[in-house]
Amino acid sequence: MASFLSKLFGRGGDSATPAKVAEETEAYNDLLLVAAPIPEGGQYRLAGRIEKRDGDRVLIRTFIRADLFSSRDDTVASTFRKARQIADQHGASLFGDGVDSRQV
Repeated sequence: MASFLSKLFGRGGDSATPAKVAEETEAYNDLLLVAAPIPEGGQYRLAGRIEKRDGDRVLIRTFIRADLFSSRDDTVASTFRKARQIADQHGASLFGDGVDSRQV
């Protein structure tokens, strides 16, 4: 478990930071959903964020899940599905605390 977390957050492991993959976006209600899969051992880990514009500020909620996929396209589709689920389940409380950025 520690090895996974070290690689995920760039502490030790084979590289200093996780490899970046091009992000994809999708508008959902008044939110911007961002799929940001993390390459890991020939697969992709489900990761993304939900953004909401509040005046001049952009509030961000990030998420990383244990799910691994062999296809980047499958990962992106599942990330958007998970982001919509998070937004629907939390509703207004997702951004109700006013914090600029946090994990969900």
